[in-house]
Amino acid sequence: MATISYHRPGSIAEAARLAAADPDARVIAGGQSMLPAMKLGLLMPSAFIDLAGLAERVEGSRVSIGAMVTHAAVAESREIRATLPALSELAEGIGDAQVRNRGTIGGSVANSDPAADYPAAVLALNATIRTNQRAIAADAFFKGLFETELKPGELVTTIELPVPTRATYVKFPQPASRFALVGVFVAQTDGRVRVAVTGAAAHAFRLEALEEALARRFVQEACDAVTMAAQGLNGDLHGSAEYRASLIRVLARRAVQRLIG
Repeated sequence: MATISYHRPGSIAEAARLAAADPDARVIAGGQSMLPAMKLGLLMPSAFIDLAGLAERVEGSRVSIGAMVTHAAVAESREIRATLPALSELAEGIGDAQVRNRGTIGGSVANSDPAADYPAAVLALNATIRTNQRAIAADAFFKGLFETELKPGELVTTIELPVPTRATYVKFPQPASRFALVGVFVAQTDGRVRVAVTGAAAHAFRLEALEEALARRFVQEACDAVTMAAQGLNGDLHGSAEYRASLIRVLARRAVQRLIG
């Protein structure tokens, strides 16, 4: 059995130095994606760089959330519930209690799992992902399957989310894992609309045709006028690409219905 080293850095700077020094090491936040990958033989790091001791913050002005804030903390935060309730509701629907108490928002965003919930919120809310090196716009962050704009040694420190006029997240969960078979996040700010989808492709993405349709007329019927092509979407034993394409339209309609009452 291979030996795996373990590091518990005392600062973001120390964690970044450790990560840059060993390309086979893996930064671990909550470990809710990394450990299952290791069990499946998909990953065998040389070392763990554990961020658990690096406390971050939750602020309610813009909604600035430290990378190590857990899903449970996002779900229960009074500040977030008051300013961005859609995000609290999203966090409440992640996994089970054990996952919510260990998993973190920064770990989820940095991992870019194709069925994770937070990436849809980050895109739809036009968030800024701050790292130990720079600020990255949400539209430039997610690149592919488990692939992001992050460079070696670069760590997510904070997620900054503008507060929308109104927003909601609707997902069709896979029953066993509660990952999104498809999830749709709709956000409206000063007449502008952003719609992001997760679970349907290699990574979360915006649906710009639907954004334009809803910007013209924010009604359920606008969703029906947009063609949801199955090409390029995921297909597996849980649902075909065509099924996911249909789900996107259904969930978008439900999200709009929820927002207009």
